Amino acid sequence: MFDLRDLEVPIIAAPMAGGPSTPGLVIAAGHGGGIGFLAAGYKSPELLESEITAVAEAGIPFGVNIFTPGPPIRDRGAVQRYRDALAPVAERYGVHLPVIVDADDDHFDAKIDLVIERRVGLVSFTFGLPSVDVVGRLHDAGITVIATVASVADADRAVAVGVDVLCVQGTEAGGHRGTLDLDATPNDTPTVDLVREVVSRNEVPVIAAGGVGDGRAVAAALASGATAVQIGTALLDSDEAGTNGVHRAALRSPSSAETVVTRAFSGRPARALRNSFVDTYDSLAPAEYPAVHHLTSPLRRAAVAAGERRDVNLWAGTSFASIRGGSASDIIAELWSDAQRGPEPAP
Repeated sequence: MFDLRDLEVPIIAAPMAGGPSTPGLVIAAGHGGGIGFLAAGYKSPELLESEITAVAEAGIPFGVNIFTPGPPIRDRGAVQRYRDALAPVAERYGVHLPVIVDADDDHFDAKIDLVIERRVGLVSFTFGLPSVDVVGRLHDAGITVIATVASVADADRAVAVGVDVLCVQGTEAGGHRGTLDLDATPNDTPTVDLVREVVSRNEVPVIAAGGVGDGRAVAAALASGATAVQIGTALLDSDEAGTNGVHRAALRSPSSAETVVTRAFSGRPARALRNSFVDTYDSLAPAEYPAVHHLTSPLRRAAVAAGERRDVNLWAGTSFASIRGGSASDIIAELWSDAQRGPEPAP
């Protein structure tokens, strides 16, 4: 089984579903001495397999992140009201709102079978925990199992099902927060503090995720007890990322002043650059994932095509202002070089 302590550089390229995480990004992370994860979310098993093949042919270790299925829709009426509220945005782009999706397991079983068949080194889970049976099957295939958690209680639950590693997300993390319960309101605990508390309670290795935008943040996370750090926002503007042009421009724009946590785009809490869609729809969005995701998906695609940042899910962590361009391998190497100077001294 893959041991994160064997990494030359303890930096992980986060799985970023929806386009940013590409085989090229994963390969570049490996060339930088770290390791990258393919994002299985929203992809067919066939597409995922083609990406696994592309990375495997590069001959470097890598991981795959899988979304754990949530419950079927609980309040269809609330989702219908949200669909009605989205009508002006659909009209703006001339698109039809899709029918409401009552349930979607994102091909979970097929993806589990695939990573076992292909003997992927590491498999991580987001939005929930794999069953003890699934963990056992992955272990039997020699696969290291990682659970994404965002609280101490969730970390304890993950350890109880037998995972090997915890990816601990603090409040600074961009994109979806890895809360296990759909209705949970994410805590506002900083990454370093949350990692320190989780490490004090559990013996499994911990990956620190959230707000890791420079070398000092890397060093601070490692000093708090993490075995490795995970970066996502820091790679969004890298050469190999599949980040769309609207998203890249927003990350670079001086007018991008703050990030907020919102359910407006998917029904799950996620941190993004604030825009008019968030301001209009955050208070209206029900905690219904993936139903809300499927409703807003064609609107977001149309907004990207039109170059309209106001209706795009501009995922970003709190450290977005420090991102840089260039190769992901160079970004990782520079972060690690800076980290080796140590964390910033306490005042």
